[in-house]
Amino acid sequence: MATIYNCLDNTELLTGMRLARAALGKGELIVLPTDTVYGIGCDAFNAAAVGRLLDAKGRGRDAPPPVLIPGIPTLDALAEGIPDEVRALVKAFWPGALTIILPARESLNWDLGDTHGTVALRMPDNEIALELLSESGPLAVSSANLTGQPAATTAQQAFDALAESVSVYLDGGPVGLPIADGNDPGSTIVDATGIAMGRELAIVRHGAIADEAIYQAIR
Repeated sequence: MATIYNCLDNTELLTGMRLARAALGKGELIVLPTDTVYGIGCDAFNAAAVGRLLDAKGRGRDAPPPVLIPGIPTLDALAEGIPDEVRALVKAFWPGALTIILPARESLNWDLGDTHGTVALRMPDNEIALELLSESGPLAVSSANLTGQPAATTAQQAFDALAESVSVYLDGGPVGLPIADGNDPGSTIVDATGIAMGRELAIVRHGAIADEAIYQAIR
């Protein structure tokens, strides 16, 4: 039976993190807090686990999950052709609520779905998430809800949506950032894949970081 671990309690934090690492190693799914919403995650290099993640959410391969990473060195390890504009955005907003779509390194042995050779990367601003990522490595993570339903901002909301499809729930308390009216509660997503071909950076999801802040950082 899936269990919610209160990570604001040191004893439960240690237990929850240990069991989360074990679950990830077995190709199972976990729920973890981020700075924006709760996420459902798995080992990014385990194709079967990624398939289970998509099934749990009711999504197809045409909606591949982003990948959460613990720091800048992992950005360089997973993506190639990183332009100066992305370096500026990372400096300004990581860790934080910015997801960047970049060309994935061709040498990577993974299957996140129909990515067309790209990967969406983010370093979240959440201590629990970053600690887990530093130990587990990159995680494929999508919002912890059924497709079409509101994103979970508490571990209980995630449990109510996903129940036994997830092995371990890490509860870091309520999460969420102030956002503009009409924006998505998740991270702002930008597509930087066209910069090398002379195209401008494109904002593909208007989220917790305002559009103007994005443009200001790359001017």
